Amino acid sequence: MKQDAHGGDIYGLDRIPLDFSISLNPRGMPPEAARAARESVALCDRYPDSKCRALTRAAARRDGVPEGWILWGNGASDLIQRLVFALKPCKAIILAPTFSQYRSTLELAGCRVMEHRLRQEEGFAVTRQLMKDITPGTELVLLCDPNNPTGQLMEEEMLLLILERCRAVGAVLAVDQCFLELTGADPHRLTNELAGGGLCLIRALTKSYAMAGLRLGYLLCADSALSAAVAALAPPWPVSIPAQAAGEAALTRCPRWPEESLPLIRAGRDRLRAGLEELGLWVCLSQANYILFHGPVGLDEALLRQDNILLRSCANFSGLGPDWYRAAVRGTEENEWLLAALARQLEG
Repeated sequence: MKQDAHGGDIYGLDRIPLDFSISLNPRGMPPEAARAARESVALCDRYPDSKCRALTRAAARRDGVPEGWILWGNGASDLIQRLVFALKPCKAIILAPTFSQYRSTLELAGCRVMEHRLRQEEGFAVTRQLMKDITPGTELVLLCDPNNPTGQLMEEEMLLLILERCRAVGAVLAVDQCFLELTGADPHRLTNELAGGGLCLIRALTKSYAMAGLRLGYLLCADSALSAAVAALAPPWPVSIPAQAAGEAALTRCPRWPEESLPLIRAGRDRLRAGLEELGLWVCLSQANYILFHGPVGLDEALLRQDNILLRSCANFSGLGPDWYRAAVRGTEENEWLLAALARQLEG
């Protein structure tokens, strides 16, 4: 079975699997947000607010930023693509492994992409070696924090050094923070640096509030000209009425939902890591709500065929291959099902 490039493609299967391929908050969507989305359907005989005014006010209050710095989109993927096409960089730096859309979008925009390879023997951690790659002529550095699929957070000091280096050579630093709220790190990291320019932060409710199907992400950028260029690339109504209603409810009525989910995530992640290592598998030290591990080729196909469990194959991540997998942290019982199924497969 050929998997979707982003995981979560359950629609072409004969039966709905237990899906570990998409990494969402295992606590699920807040009931207040789900209720707001349902109730908003009665308003869907009108166009959505193209400027997402109420949603913007809610995010500005929660994140402590001016409303003019916020731009909403149809998930983070939409904003990443628009940001790249607004900047039109000739040369960009990304990590390897990292989210595959970065490279595909940059190449679609005609950009020359340079990969900074992370090393398994260093736990796929970002080190000061990255600084050597950020040279004059670099126009964009696109990072993921925590990185996907490794789950590794960068040290805040390292992020500040990278930002300083980017500003020195005239590059924009864009940091995808979609999983940040699910790590326990400061959810506002780098926010205070936005006013200094040369920095864009990409955030989403998709992961932290389990709204993958509603598609809701936002860009934080203090550069009004760049924000205007990104906004100009949007369709007339980029965010639906149900998505706006759910997002506003999530940000105003349950702003601490991701934080309150951390004990469940940590317990599940620790149990999965220990269980995978007991099975003799190499596991990356993750700080996020997903785990990268190394296993035999074809493990994902066998799990789906025999146990109806969907893993995220990392075959399309540069620097990895078909013997690498990412597993989401789900609920306690579901995590145990995965470990039991893996044990059966590996023993067989």
